[in-house]
Amino acid sequence: MAMPKITLLRSDSHRRMPWKNGGGETVEIAVSPEGVGLADFDWRVSMATVATDGPFSVFPGIDRTLSILDGEGMTLFIKGRAPERLTQASEPLPFAADAPTSATLIDGTITDLNVMTRRGRFTHSVRRVSVDGNSKVAFEAGTTLVLCHRGNAEIDGTALNAGDCLLVSESDVAERSISGKAQLFWITIKAI
Repeated sequence: MAMPKITLLRSDSHRRMPWKNGGGETVEIAVSPEGVGLADFDWRVSMATVATDGPFSVFPGIDRTLSILDGEGMTLFIKGRAPERLTQASEPLPFAADAPTSATLIDGTITDLNVMTRRGRFTHSVRRVSVDGNSKVAFEAGTTLVLCHRGNAEIDGTALNAGDCLLVSESDVAERSISGKAQLFWITIKAI
């Protein structure tokens, strides 16, 4: 069994860049392959501050999951679907990033988490995990990113503060120790 590759991505090292549509700024947490542009990624995890209503950038051939990190939330208008109200209490919302989409803010500025994968090559899932104490957690084969949204956590001795992300590439399923008091976003990415 190959050793896992584990990388700690500190919040102060995330890359800031303009939105694809020029309407704001995104904070790129991780992208694969590393260093590629917005047209060439296999997968990408980022955060964005949204201060006004408006259209989303269109990403052909990409699947996206959106979660609200801070603020009251927004209503998404995704072509071919009923309007979706997305708040901090909502489950992460998956949708096609090439479907025309616009958003109306519920009450002021929000920060969201975007997870995107290239359709037909990768799949992803996003879930919220609350940690309060010590436990064991299974990391699946593939790529897992653990974003510490609030609080502090430790995974196999690696400390995560709010905004930090642990990037783990496993060749097999592995169980790891986790402790602390934190709200995490658990992102799993798998090649098809």
